Amino acid sequence: MSMTLESRASVNVQFAEPVPEISDSDVAEWVESARGDRLGEICVRFMGLEEARLLNRQFRKVDKPTNVLAFQSDCQEILGDLAICLPLALQEAQEQGKSLSSHLAHLVIHGTLHLCGLDHQTEPEAQRMESLESDLMHRLGFPNPYQDYG
Repeated sequence: MSMTLESRASVNVQFAEPVPEISDSDVAEWVESARGDRLGEICVRFMGLEEARLLNRQFRKVDKPTNVLAFQSDCQEILGDLAICLPLALQEAQEQGKSLSSHLAHLVIHGTLHLCGLDHQTEPEAQRMESLESDLMHRLGFPNPYQDYG
C-alpha cells in the first residue's frame, strides 16, 4: 500500500510490512511536524529485517538491521527517504515499555530531522536534536522518547 499526501511537499508512505496501529496520515503528520519549512518529497518505507540489514550493510557497512536509516537527496524537489525496520522498532518499543505508535513517531521525527540536516555526532548537536525531538513528540501528544520507561 502506498499513498501520497499533499502538504508543503508530498509524503509517500510505503508498507512492506503491515503496521495496523498507524495510518499514512499519521506518518505524514509526524514528518510535517519535524520538517519545519523544508520543502521536498519524503518517502517513508516500513520494511522487514532482511531489507533493513541489506540497506545498512550497503550504505553503512554494518551487517545487521538498524531501526531507521535516513537518505538525504541532492535533488531540490526531494528531501530524501526514510527506511524504518518495523520488526526492530516493535522489539525496541516492547523492551522500552512504549507504544508502537509512539516509538514509530519518534523514529520518523528523528529520521526527518536528519533529512533536514540535523545530526548528533557531537554532544551539543545531540542535546539540540534530543530537545527538539522531545518537544515535537510532546506537541503530537506523545511522551518524551528519552524518558526511562523500563
